[in-house]
Amino acid sequence: MLGTTGENARQQLSKLARRGLVAQRSRPGGVGRPVVEWRLTEAGHGHFPDTHAELASRLIISVRDTLGEAALGRLVEARGAETLAHYRLELADAGTLASRVARLAEIRSREGYMAEWQEGADGSLLLVENHCPICSAARTCPAFCHSELQVFRAVLGPDVSVERVEHVLEGARRCAYRIIKQVGS
Repeated sequence: MLGTTGENARQQLSKLARRGLVAQRSRPGGVGRPVVEWRLTEAGHGHFPDTHAELASRLIISVRDTLGEAALGRLVEARGAETLAHYRLELADAGTLASRVARLAEIRSREGYMAEWQEGADGSLLLVENHCPICSAARTCPAFCHSELQVFRAVLGPDVSVERVEHVLEGARRCAYRIIKQVGS
């Protein structure tokens, strides 16, 4: 897809690893050699937009300290409702579950999440977010992550199960969501 060789990609990743921007980890992949997985380090993440992380975190703390936890909860709910309305408009003409997830990945990529999706052999779908532009805010207020999960569930439909299977705030390299159409739906 990039018009380069695997060896060239490995050389570039090795250079980035020497600079402390990426790290590798072996993952068993069945028969044969383990699969090598590359992930951004904290220094590597620093090269991507952070959406004014420090300001957002301080504002969240100020709202919580000044107005209380309930007010912060209302702000998170309002943001979730606004996001849901926007996503519903964007997905209005996407008929199949796969087309809705593909469109959702496009939207999230535009928002800075570097999102992609794939279909599993069992028919499940996986929505992957390789970067989190609101990570600092989410560390300060994990309710943002809960709200996003609720938005995904609402926008993909009542006949769909959405489960977060990887979470940056729990130490994963990315956030990933397993999406399954419910049997009988």
